[in-house]
Amino acid sequence: MTDFDTAFSGSIPALYERYLGPLLFEPYALDLVARLADVEADRVLETAAGTGVVTRLLARTLSSAVEIVATDINQSMLDFAAAKQLPVNVMWQQADALRLPFTDQTFDALVCQFGLMFLPDKKRGFREAHRVLKSGGRFVFNVWDRLEENEFAQVVSAAVAARFPDDPPAFLAQIPYGFHDADAISKDLQQAGFSAVSIESVELRSRSASPREAAVGFCQGTPLRSEIEARGMSQLEEVTSAAERALASRFGLGPIDGRMRAYAMTGVR
Repeated sequence: MTDFDTAFSGSIPALYERYLGPLLFEPYALDLVARLADVEADRVLETAAGTGVVTRLLARTLSSAVEIVATDINQSMLDFAAAKQLPVNVMWQQADALRLPFTDQTFDALVCQFGLMFLPDKKRGFREAHRVLKSGGRFVFNVWDRLEENEFAQVVSAAVAARFPDDPPAFLAQIPYGFHDADAISKDLQQAGFSAVSIESVELRSRSASPREAAVGFCQGTPLRSEIEARGMSQLEEVTSAAERALASRFGLGPIDGRMRAYAMTGVR
């Protein structure tokens, strides 16, 4: 993949789980897993499992007879996820979504929450998903809509950019919020062999106990942290505080609430 397989390391997994889990990922995990509720499956693969937000929900929702194989290229994230108590039908395995270590037509469903954006070759990722699914298997994933449709991320991105006007960090706009052309994604899915492709825009609310927690999540719990520190190791706390002030100015000083939008997508092998 890219350097992102090492960027999610150190203290980032814990911060990612504590702040970004409830802020961004848990609301969409509920939506994503619900799209698998009617699937009769023996084996389900998850790619880009991260700290296990979707994995835990899959384990609670699916039958205990279903084998869940949760993968991520980043061992630090998997180690953090695996440390939590989960049923024995959940297995953790380091794997690159571009080179899945599984034989053809192995899984009944494949789920990926906000991971496709990180693949340097997304078409190959779609082909790999198609390869490991059984005939009739379902590929369910989501990606963020553009930065402007995700209020907290947009405010943080602007606040961080303002601190470095000559060299603004581009991670948020280019990677997590940079893969949002639904028509192009649909076309790529079909070219990879998927049929019955469906795309739905899903708008939910992002909530944080405080502007500080949201700022820490974005600035210190994602690879944006590496971009900030690359511009000066001492800058991290100052930039986080600048993002906190920007969020407070826009949304208030107490618990904050903002719009977020993503696309939920499904294809059938």
